[in-house]
Amino acid sequence: MAQAAGTTLADAVRAEVGAALAATDAELARRYPGDPGTRQPVHTVYVPADAFGAGTARAWGDEALALLDAHAPGAGALTGVLGLPAALAAEVHDRVRDKLLREPVEDLRIDFEDGYGVRSDAEEDAAAVAAARAVSAAVADGSAPPCVGIRMKCMEEAVRDRGIRTLDLFLTTLLDGGGLPDGLVLTLPKVTFPSQVAAMARLCGAFEQAAGLPAGRLGFEIQIETTQAIVGPDGRTAVPLLIDAAEGRATALHYGTFDYSAACGVSPAHQSMDHPAADHAKAVMQAAAAGTGVRLSDGSTNVLPAGPAEQVHAAWRLHYRLVRRSLARAYYQGWDMHPGHLPTRYAAVYAFYREGMAAAAARLAAYVAGSGGAVMDEPATARALSGYLLRGLDCAALDGQEVAEATGLTRAELEALAGRAPGAS
Repeated sequence: MAQAAGTTLADAVRAEVGAALAATDAELARRYPGDPGTRQPVHTVYVPADAFGAGTARAWGDEALALLDAHAPGAGALTGVLGLPAALAAEVHDRVRDKLLREPVEDLRIDFEDGYGVRSDAEEDAAAVAAARAVSAAVADGSAPPCVGIRMKCMEEAVRDRGIRTLDLFLTTLLDGGGLPDGLVLTLPKVTFPSQVAAMARLCGAFEQAAGLPAGRLGFEIQIETTQAIVGPDGRTAVPLLIDAAEGRATALHYGTFDYSAACGVSPAHQSMDHPAADHAKAVMQAAAAGTGVRLSDGSTNVLPAGPAEQVHAAWRLHYRLVRRSLARAYYQGWDMHPGHLPTRYAAVYAFYREGMAAAAARLAAYVAGSGGAVMDEPATARALSGYLLRGLDCAALDGQEVAEATGLTRAELEALAGRAPGAS
């Protein structure tokens, strides 16, 4: 009979340590719940409120298709413009066209801030009501993007009351028109201090109570557009304070390329998503948000694919490169400001996932089988591999059957490895 292993510490010591760390355990669970496990859109399309209607997403898809057919009508042409790997060219091109036909926009933000400007109260009131009615109509007929909502004006004194009224009108009209859509997203811009985020959280709670909604129904994105949102006046990193001030309502951090660059003194010719100032801000955002369940979005390029073919191609190459750069840095979402950005958004996203699928699937299959392989992966890496494949499935870069055949795993098994709640997608 094997001899029982001996220990030295008394059970009371272990119990004392557990009791001493109980509050820490609870705080870790509260602050770092992990990824929400739901689908994250690959982009956010911004449309000025006065230009939005129930058919906006379809109109963007149609314009994007027209540009694609005019300037890269086949797989070879698209490869020539973007430098896609020849082996992926046909698949990527066909998937991009299918996406533009089927679901051209994954997330749409109706803009009442910079893209809309300052209007009379009567005009903005009417626009807020019209936007909500158009969203309700699109939801009712099935043409709404999976995620849709508004960017209101910020919490600074000059526009605060106007922003609050627009938010109230939009949400109230949605409720009157059939209810809040499942994919509702609200965006709070130009955040400088945690108190502004706390005020937004208070507004959400007050609206829920007044409208009889469940507590916590409303969340919001925080736009990082000011230097004070990265480094506070006391020298501390400010992003964790912003997340904490949201009291569990923060859903994402969105980097604002041009406002942040200008705040850093970057000259207009050098304001870009890949400027060192942008990389620093986004690295801080990434570290602060890790494990919190608050997602990240990169910003946009203001170089539009318009004009003659050579100008369109140059803009596409820039956009494709920037999107691929963001994906490699774990920024899986970004802003698109023009219908012509949709072909290169999806081309970059689809190439990213299709290029890496075979290697990711093989590593994950080896991990699950315990057979080792060329790379020895740990549970955290297996979680990342599963998340990578699930993201590819969510945006239609990958098909369920090919992933199942390559990994030997069902979607439910992938979700379990990735730490997603079953069926959360």
